[in-house]
Amino acid sequence: MATRIDAIYEDGVFRPTEPVEMPDGEHVQIVVLIPEAMPRASDAARILAQIAALPLESEEEETAGRDHDRFLYPPGTP
Repeated sequence: MATRIDAIYEDGVFRPTEPVEMPDGEHVQIVVLIPEAMPRASDAARILAQIAALPLESEEEETAGRDHDRFLYPPGTP
């Protein structure tokens, strides 16, 4: 079973920020995720906006993604 518990680390101890429904002495494993180190939704939105702003391929371009197979498998390649 997995349960998310928000906690604060103080004086070498993880202290839950809210009461926890668990018997005393229960053995648990803790995975620590530090929110400041995790990407935020605003970061993802900014990155997606940058990707969306990239130019699309045009017919004038000498090479494009549509030529992918031609570069990897030139004519005469088995």
